[in-house]
Amino acid sequence: MTKITLKGNSIKTIGKLPKIGKKAPKFKLVKTDLSTASLKEFKGKKVLINITPSIDTGICANSLRKFNEEAAGLDNTVVLHVTKDLPFAHSRFCAAEGIENVITLSDFAKGKFGRRYGATIKNGPMKGLLSRAVVIVDEKGLVTYTEQVPEITQEPDYEAALAALK
Repeated sequence: MTKITLKGNSIKTIGKLPKIGKKAPKFKLVKTDLSTASLKEFKGKKVLINITPSIDTGICANSLRKFNEEAAGLDNTVVLHVTKDLPFAHSRFCAAEGIENVITLSDFAKGKFGRRYGATIKNGPMKGLLSRAVVIVDEKGLVTYTEQVPEITQEPDYEAALAALK
């Protein structure tokens, strides 16, 4: 488990993010059209996985906007935004914000992504939601970068994540 904070108060995740150099855990998540997406669909591409508690918070929305602008334009790169929000919320938000370069995915149905990636919050007022983290997977399916943001109200280190994609 990883210790993080929410407004300075200690909380924990159920595990740790995947290890750099190891195979990224498989997943099946729900797209906005209610179909499923899996990691294997993106084999041969770099994958930036932006994990957040909810698309309806300012910081989560900022990270989605930032990666939509910055990372999605990189060659051979796909950006995924994963929350436990319903796919309908993802669809509404992306339509309102003009988000077209990020694939939003939901872990609401089974929560396996959060468990496999060690990102599910274990305790506190956000128990059951996903922590704020970034995981980058290379073309061969290996984890090349991770960031577990230590304070939920902080944004991820965009510069470090973008540098890891280049």
